Amino acid sequence: MFNGVRQKTIVKPGGVVEICSPELPAGATVEVIVFLESATKHSEKPLASFIGCAKGSFATPEDVDKFIRQERDAWEF
Repeated sequence: MFNGVRQKTIVKPGGVVEICSPELPAGATVEVIVFLESATKHSEKPLASFIGCAKGSFATPEDVDKFIRQERDAWEF
C-alpha cells in the first residue's frame, strides 16, 4: 500500500529542504521528489498551444482534396 505526504516548504540556505510530519515514522526509508515550483510554472505550455504549430503533410488544401478523392476511389467496389 502506498502512503504519501505532500507538503509545500521553502528551500533554506544551502539548498536544504525540511519535511516534518507526524505520519513519518522514525527510521523509515522514504523517497523524496522535489518539484521546483517557479521552474515548472513558467516552462510548461498548455497542450492546446501546440495545435496548428506543426507543418502538415500537404502543401495546399487542394492536395488534401486530391488525396481524399484517391483514397475514396480506391475503396469503391
